[in-house]
Amino acid sequence: MSQKREGKSLLIMSCAKNQQKKIVTQRARRQSRTRAKIWGTGDRPRLTVFRSNKHIRVQVINDDQQHTLASACDSQLEKKSFAGKTKKEASFEVGKLIADKASSINIKLVVFDRGAYKYHGRIKALAEGARKGGLVF
Repeated sequence: MSQKREGKSLLIMSCAKNQQKKIVTQRARRQSRTRAKIWGTGDRPRLTVFRSNKHIRVQVINDDQQHTLASACDSQLEKKSFAGKTKKEASFEVGKLIADKASSINIKLVVFDRGAYKYHGRIKALAEGARKGGLVF
């Protein structure tokens, strides 16, 4: 009977690995569809977003020269000011931070690259913060 249980657990683990592979490939496809339509230039660089479970990072990239012009992360914000606040509020502040950094190097126009993520929640809050900070998409 123990062999039967072990077989079930191995089958469950195998299914979980296949599901994870499926999720990763779907995310890569969504990202490639988005990136095929978006290109950052020197006049209008690409504002790209990376979201993890804990953090959110954003970069301003010139794709012609393959150069990162500015970047910001929620870990750059003061920890004390965000005690007890949500990740969505932190994303909004990261958007304002990247807008300040971009305006300091004379960048006002950008192309927003959401990557494989939906324009919803933390991604939307980051975009709104960047717009409030002065960036134009």
